[in-house]
Amino acid sequence: MNVIVIISDTFRRDHLGAYGNDWIRTPNLDKLAAQSHVFDGERTGNFPTLPNRYDVMTGRFGFIEYDWSPLPREVPVLAQVLSAAGYVTMMVIDTPHMLQNGCNFDRGFEGFHWVRGQENDRWRTSPRDVHARCDPSKLRDGMAIYGQHLRNTAHRDKEEDFFPARTMTFAARWLEENRGDPFFLYVDTFDPHEPWDPPQWYVDRYDPGYVGDEVMYPRYGPADYLTKAELRHSRALYAGECTLVDTWVGHLLRRVEDLNLLDDTTIIFTTDHGYYIGEHNLTGKSLIWPGGHAWAPLYTEVMRIPMFMRLPGQTRQKRHRQIVQPADVMPTILNTLGVDIPSTVQGMSLLPLMEGKISRTRPLSITTPSLAHDPNVGIPSTITMGDWALVYSGNPDGPLADHLTSAVDHVLRPMRVPKDRVPEPELYDIKADPGMTRNIYKKNRDVAVRLHSAHVRFLENLNMRQEFLVHRTKL
Repeated sequence: MNVIVIISDTFRRDHLGAYGNDWIRTPNLDKLAAQSHVFDGERTGNFPTLPNRYDVMTGRFGFIEYDWSPLPREVPVLAQVLSAAGYVTMMVIDTPHMLQNGCNFDRGFEGFHWVRGQENDRWRTSPRDVHARCDPSKLRDGMAIYGQHLRNTAHRDKEEDFFPARTMTFAARWLEENRGDPFFLYVDTFDPHEPWDPPQWYVDRYDPGYVGDEVMYPRYGPADYLTKAELRHSRALYAGECTLVDTWVGHLLRRVEDLNLLDDTTIIFTTDHGYYIGEHNLTGKSLIWPGGHAWAPLYTEVMRIPMFMRLPGQTRQKRHRQIVQPADVMPTILNTLGVDIPSTVQGMSLLPLMEGKISRTRPLSITTPSLAHDPNVGIPSTITMGDWALVYSGNPDGPLADHLTSAVDHVLRPMRVPKDRVPEPELYDIKADPGMTRNIYKKNRDVAVRLHSAHVRFLENLNMRQEFLVHRTKL
């Protein structure tokens, strides 16, 4: 039995046909979903990029212990366990943060291949003179990150040179060479994460004839600096990225089929989080300004993520509404392969759910940046249970978070809590208001108390250290 995990960074759930989108072309991923277990209740846990990969690779809820940093050596990881069990383990990635600056997320893999050049990867030093397609003041960090990306991509001249194409093509070739042994293939592409620069024909599909600034790497914060036309075009750029990813994931999936691997291979597709493109008057997934960083509330567009899992030989779709999270990926894979699950794992195997042996998973989910700081008051967590979602930032009278963070892009910035006070809780009825646009906290404080209490019990059951937990116990 084999396993292929495909992670596509920042792929919004609502941009897939499998989750109801009717204007963006994703035929290959939709075909995979049509033959898979589709998880409608998947919500990200540890946020954002590296913290999410920590959850996936360790099976732990990393927000109680881990921030954006190298992968700790003492925690057993999925590739390590499978290598020891006799599987050929391979990582093929273009997501730079996992390997740059000593982050060591290749630990445990027998082999790895890094497709260089995404975003701020320190790969090329020329050409020195690069230019944005918009006013640099509209870009996150001006030209600091985007300029490096332009150097890295200056030599592209055909679609096969784009990152998803290079990554999926290498992964497909690896399959050709290694199909004879049981394998675990982990494929991680940074697209559709910004900068959004797919081939022009992908963009023209969604906003033909546009003339104006192309804001490919929007400033993280309030969205009102963009005109309506610029915002619409940014959405088209992102949609083009989604279709580009789908095209080249399709290339890999066709190779799996051509090599007759479908009957003995589990295939998982997922992402780490979404992205605001004007919703809630925000662009990005957090707030960044010169000299500071703050976490934005994690609403539906960022919190809810796609995940589908095709078991060997599966031909029909089955959907699951139960709450699942990235920490469940590792135990599910190990259970599927009949490999013992380490005692360090906190997530649960979803195999009994897929086999119809259980009907419940866990009562709630927590989506949050790391809480492994003292203090952590002012860091917003989204707690979902049933039809309710509570955005909670810690004890109302607690000391505000005040530390340096390299989260998001390895750049150290001071953590700042907006308005220098603990934000008031927000409560949403996500059945009636799935976009989380109407805060009904003041009229339903009893519901908020119930969700908050459940979240404290959940953190206690995870054995969260008391010096961190103490700041999350009051509403």
